[in-house]
Order: sequence, then structure tokens, then C-alpha cells
Amino acid sequence: MTPGKTHMRREIEEIPQAAARLLDGSGATLAAAGRDIAARDPHFLMTVARGSSDHVAAFMKYSVELPAGLAVASVGPSIASIYGARLKLAGSACLAISQSGKSPDIVAMAESARAGGALTIALTNTAGSPLAAACDHAIDIAAGPERSVAATKTFVNSAVAALALMAHATRDDTLLAALKALPGQFEQAIAADWMALAAALEGDQSLFVLGRGPSSAIAAEVALKFKETCAMHAEAYSAAEVMHGPLALVGPGFPVLTLAARDAAEPSLAEAADGLAGRGADVFVTSALAKAAHQLPHIATGHPLTDPLALIVSFYAFVEAFARHRGLDPDAPRNLRKVTETV
Repeated sequence: MTPGKTHMRREIEEIPQAAARLLDGSGATLAAAGRDIAARDPHFLMTVARGSSDHVAAFMKYSVELPAGLAVASVGPSIASIYGARLKLAGSACLAISQSGKSPDIVAMAESARAGGALTIALTNTAGSPLAAACDHAIDIAAGPERSVAATKTFVNSAVAALALMAHATRDDTLLAALKALPGQFEQAIAADWMALAAALEGDQSLFVLGRGPSSAIAAEVALKFKETCAMHAEAYSAAEVMHGPLALVGPGFPVLTLAARDAAEPSLAEAADGLAGRGADVFVTSALAKAAHQLPHIATGHPLTDPLALIVSFYAFVEAFARHRGLDPDAPRNLRKVTETV
């Protein structure tokens, strides 16, 4: 490890190279799996994952439903591993996501999906893993070893792989071109300084993270990382959902991070951020459309589906530094270990 750097920081700095390695090294496999999805013409797509990988699956949901009009559903792994239920999945495709490819419940659900008639695709950072063997297509996300407990480059590479897979399936050349530009944009995203957010979080043990559409999946990943690395309670909400029951918790100085991409939801997210700021909350937002909320720097990638990935990279750089600022070791969160195998 580079002297003076945590594993997490080093792995964040590796994200641009890891993304480039994925697009170059696994491009043919992604294209082949994408062609198979197109040939099967599935009626719907299902995802199987847990933790950060499930946030990738939520991101995938919007990334498929918006451009392709194909419904995506998340299936709980316990359907197969605990309850032994068999789903009728003929005419579907299943995307199973796991860094280690070893969690028994994810493997069991992938095996069950294949037996039920689904075309199965694994996204994993471990070639030759049980999950890879259980699926019709196995895609190595090529992130390289990740030693920090908190996933960073494996999350990003899983999301990039999911986008590339569907871009090939739908023959979306515009998205494929946007993906090729991501490594350079990730370099810029790492350098974006979000430390203005730190002062708003001093003394607080809870915050809201807001998104909408694809950025709502990124908000869920952000909330998890606050818990893992900073021992802070964070809840992710849609900017529409927060205006219902959760609004009761918002008072003067309550911290809110709003993640806006350059897409159709940006105006509504900026409006929500300004509305919460008007109630006295300490709100930060990645949009120049906001007037009352504090604006955070962001990298506009030029595509609505890649924009959220630049946001998570900027956040990772922030949260690693903020954890150290709080006197914590982001590489070794309390009670956690790198690989969690659930049944």
C-alpha cells in the first residue's frame, strides 16, 4: 500500500484504470452476453444481489427500464436458499451480482433461475467462482483485488459492466461511447472537492441522502458507506418519498445530501433541495439549478446514465477522507469483514 494512504483511498484512485481494464478486457464477453439477451428477447429481467451489489442492481433497474422499456424486478435470494420456492422464469433474463461470487444464497438463486428457464448472467470480481459456474454467462468485472472492507471500485465496475451489457443488448452506440469516456471523467470526479459537506456533518449522527431515478440507487450506496466507514446513520430516500413521513425528522441544521444527475429528474431534485433548505435543513446538492441549497462540484459526463457514476466516485473520495477526519479507519469498520456469505 502507498505510504500514508488507506487501502480504500488507493482503491478509489484505481477506479479509472479499473473501469478502462473492464471495458477493454471484458468487452467481448459483455458483447456476447448482450447479444444473447437480445436474441432471447426476454419479457422481463430479474436481479439477484445483496449489499452494495444490490445497489448496482437498483441502478441497473432504471438503466434498463428507461431506455429499453423492459421491466426489472429484484428477487430475494432467500426465495431459493431458505424457502426452496421455484419461480416460473421462462422468457426472462437474470443478472446475479456478487463481488466474491461465493455467497450461498446468491448462487442458489442463480441456479434456481437457470433451472426455471431464465438466461443467467453473473457479474463477479472472482473468475471461476461458484456463481460464475452457475450461470450461462460469467462476466469478470476486472476490478482487481479490493482489500478495504468498503466496496468502491468493485461497485463502480459492476455498474459499468451492467450498463455495457444492456448497451450491447439494445445496440445503444451512444451509451457505449459514453462508457468509453468514463475513465477520464472518473479521474476528474476523484478530484472534485466535497469537503464543504464535512462541516455540516460535525456533531450529527444522522442524515438523509436523496436521489431520483438512477441516482436513487446511488443514494442507497452513499447511505450504506456513511454507516460502514463513518459510523453515521444515513437513510436514502427518493426526493418524492422524503416529503411524506420522513419530513417530520427535518429541522434546523438537519443534514441532507441530494444527488442530482443531468437527467429529467434534476429540476425536481433541485426544487426538493431548496424546499428542505427553506425549512432550515443544511442541504447540499449536485446541481447548478438549486438556489437555496449549497452546491457541490460535479462532473457532467454528457449522458444521463453515466452521470450518477461520476457522483459516486466523488462521494467515495469524500467519505474516505471524512472517516479519517472522524478518527476512524475506513479499511476496518467495526463488526464487518470483506466477504459476507449468507444463506
